[in-house]
Amino acid sequence: MAQTLKLTAAMLTQLDITTAEAAIDPLIEPGKILDPEVKLSFEIDFPRDPADPRELSEIPEVRLWFIRLDAQYPWLPFVLDWEAGELGRYAAMLVPHQFSPKDGIRYNPEALEIFVMNKIFVVAQWLQQQQSNQITRLKFMTQMLGYEIDEGLFELLIG
Repeated sequence: MAQTLKLTAAMLTQLDITTAEAAIDPLIEPGKILDPEVKLSFEIDFPRDPADPRELSEIPEVRLWFIRLDAQYPWLPFVLDWEAGELGRYAAMLVPHQFSPKDGIRYNPEALEIFVMNKIFVVAQWLQQQQSNQITRLKFMTQMLGYEIDEGLFELLIG
């Protein structure tokens, strides 16, 4: 069940996450959010000056909204539509980076490493609370961000 959250400029500038809460909260029913068919994506409508070269992830109002959403749902990257590029875009909202038309997003390596490790800890704990053993999916999430994490870390976290 793919779901797109439509974000308006008013929502972003007012840091209003109520639409996101209304879409995400019903999915938190036991087991429902862990269904691999549940995939979230974002459609961002934020008017910009055509002369403004910044990407959405470089606009402070947009980034701040995503920081607030991540504080509310720190496990959210686990349920994003990775195939549609949502994981990379979400990470760009939270991790310092540079953007180049030639190379695309180039994350600050140390910041990305901290982000990935934080998400491993948060998601692993969340999966345990959900009584789920989807560690393979968590490993795949880290691989999507360019990290091969040693199996020993996951063994430490899950028992």
